Amino acid sequence: MIHTLDLTKAISDHASRFHTIEDLLPLLEEASKAKYVLLGESTHGTSEFYSIRADISKWLIAHKGFQFIAVEGDWPSCYEVNRYIKSFSPTYKKATDALQAFRRWPRWMWANEEIIPLLDWLKQHNNEKARKQKVGFHGIDVYSLWESMTEIVTYLEKIQSPYIEKAKEAFVCFEPYHKEMQLYGVSSTFYGQDCFEELVNLLESLHQNRHMNMNDDEAELNLKINALAVENAERYYRTMVTNDSESWNIRDEHMVEALDELSNYYGKEAKGIVWEHNTHIGDARATDMASVGMVNVGQLTREKYGANEVYAIGFGTYEGSVIAGTKWGEPAQTMSVPKAVSGSFEDQLHQAGAYNKFIMFNETNQKLFSNTIGHWAIGVVYNSQYEHLGNYVPSRISDRYNAFIHVDQSKALTPLQ
Repeated sequence: MIHTLDLTKAISDHASRFHTIEDLLPLLEEASKAKYVLLGESTHGTSEFYSIRADISKWLIAHKGFQFIAVEGDWPSCYEVNRYIKSFSPTYKKATDALQAFRRWPRWMWANEEIIPLLDWLKQHNNEKARKQKVGFHGIDVYSLWESMTEIVTYLEKIQSPYIEKAKEAFVCFEPYHKEMQLYGVSSTFYGQDCFEELVNLLESLHQNRHMNMNDDEAELNLKINALAVENAERYYRTMVTNDSESWNIRDEHMVEALDELSNYYGKEAKGIVWEHNTHIGDARATDMASVGMVNVGQLTREKYGANEVYAIGFGTYEGSVIAGTKWGEPAQTMSVPKAVSGSFEDQLHQAGAYNKFIMFNETNQKLFSNTIGHWAIGVVYNSQYEHLGNYVPSRISDRYNAFIHVDQSKALTPLQ
């Protein structure tokens, strides 16, 4: 491992201080050459990560014509936000109305104050565009089995589809688990009780008749990705009980499938922005994930589209506060984030200067940042008492990302009340 003094010097020599989006222009110009810009975060509850990613996204959209934002969120909930920013729903008068669609824990990830200025900016931007040129906001995560199943049934009823009975059969099969899809995983794994046959029958019918009469421009896309979410979510929940690595892979593979569908919808030349945790957008091959056979969005997109078409930007912080839960499903609370562990990448960034900075990795400096080092990762569940027991992912930073943005002192997100 590289000596900490050498790493501190390398950071000092190659990092640039930033205060505003204008300071990031060299990074933005380089990132904009790619088809996909992946924007990370080391927590799901840090205010600055959202505001900086929003500024970067607005710049890429306004100056480089990026066409959509894909986020680590459920398709059905994000689709309501998409309808708001494209003015497709007269029922949403303001952004907070659309954000009420986020009901599933962790709700604060998208129903927060920091996202509102971006959504209002997107709506104003889209008001000046023709329907097919409007910028989209979409969720590409895999958790929405129940919600996506409901959307499919509702839509097929609306258009009086001949396949509504097959949809209802699948819906009835899932209904006993009523949103507690982990129970479905236990039932299918240990008791052989699953909805696989009903789901296959429905999906085959939808695929064979995928160009049904649609009553708006995005109805086919909506139906297609809801069906994709149902298919992959069923596999995810059936697998998560017995194999964490395989279920992780199903989830990230789904995200890339959904991203591909968005690209097909917006056009071959369309460029997209992805907002996800560092553990998804930073190449898994540069971490210990690879040793247990895990892949992620960062790796899969580089392999699928080519490394030159993907620009991954990691985000981190040294200390501050964060929104998280102490257990899965527990109420969100503001927690203190202690100073980064000595010798970690975040600690070295701080030692090189207690200010916000960014580093662009290239042929000149790549080797300086390619040694393995602990790199902070905080999820929606967090307890700082166990800071040394797994919150640091061994990473080769310059192989994992194309660039890194460091916020030295950070504060927690502001959830909607």
